[in-house]
Amino acid sequence: MSTDAPPGPDSQTLFEGAPCGLVVTQEDGTILLANLTFCCWIGFDACSLIGRRFQDLLTIGGRIFHQTHWAPLMRMQGSVAEVKLDLVHKDKHCVTMLLNGVRRENADGAFFELALFTISDRDKYERELLSSRKVAEGLLHEKTVAETALQLAQSELKIAYEKAERRASFAEQMVAIVSHDLKTPLTAIKMASDMLTRDELSAKQFKMLGHISQSAGRAERMIADLLDFTLARVGRGIAVTPAPVDLHTLVSLSVDELRVAFPAANLQHQCNGSGIAYIDADRVQQVIGNLVANSVAYGDLKQPIIITSSCEEHQTIVSVRNQGAIIPESLMATLFEPMIRGTNDRNARSVGLGLFIVREIARSHGGNVTVRSNTEEGTTFEVFFPQIQS
Repeated sequence: MSTDAPPGPDSQTLFEGAPCGLVVTQEDGTILLANLTFCCWIGFDACSLIGRRFQDLLTIGGRIFHQTHWAPLMRMQGSVAEVKLDLVHKDKHCVTMLLNGVRRENADGAFFELALFTISDRDKYERELLSSRKVAEGLLHEKTVAETALQLAQSELKIAYEKAERRASFAEQMVAIVSHDLKTPLTAIKMASDMLTRDELSAKQFKMLGHISQSAGRAERMIADLLDFTLARVGRGIAVTPAPVDLHTLVSLSVDELRVAFPAANLQHQCNGSGIAYIDADRVQQVIGNLVANSVAYGDLKQPIIITSSCEEHQTIVSVRNQGAIIPESLMATLFEPMIRGTNDRNARSVGLGLFIVREIARSHGGNVTVRSNTEEGTTFEVFFPQIQS
């Protein structure tokens, strides 16, 4: 029985068909042998490579690296491993390879045995790995941004919820005030004035009772306005019903009633232009009443309070001006917010709703309100109503 091993490929076949490029050079880089694999990778045949220097196949950067790095290492330590080089293909494109080499000596001198591996697949893997890492980092960044945004949204939602709770509590308190503290005494005033009109009265007394009845009616509307204020606080706004009105007549009647309500004040009405305003008469009377009450509370009663009604081409303007201490600049930004007074005096007898209601009524008409306050002119509130029927 034969014990001989089965025949295999000879050494030349193994050399030529090795799965890597194999090159043998002299110490100066002159190529002595190059296998078929290496020749195929760079596009040259073996005959054209024999006698050429290996470093001549490299890019300029590769030649410098060969001269300064891996060739000296081969001489000093006898080997190099995984040196990355760019070789120039016959078609002039670059082929990136990894080089492992050893230096061997024999009787004929020193030789470099080089094994080279293409790394296109490895480069592709590294690029995909780097791309995947960037994608992962991007997703992590997006996750962090989303979490931060979520925390911010939760914080804003919490603040909004707390604000809504305060508004709801405020609205409940206002309803309680209207129902208990205003409605009962107002009813008593109206009943008393109605009973007095049944007796014999002088013209002056009859006029005074008429003012009482009118003021009581106005107070009833104020109660309704306070309820509207509650609705405005929860986002529903103040309802208005505009209709054609003679502005100057409306303002004049309001001023007459306010002179009775504020006998210590010198109220003067001025008119500019003429025409019909398209406004809610009751709401505008409320605006005038609130602005005059504000002027009486914070202005100099030794100076006149000027109420001006102006009819212009595209808008109607009602303004109230008083003299006295100017409004502090620190209060200007929040002056029309509820619970804000036009003074820093904590003893002022006002809950600070009047200017808020003025602003909401103006907005409900599609208009706005402004204020200016200085030592030369005093304090002037102007309410603008557009002259456009809606």
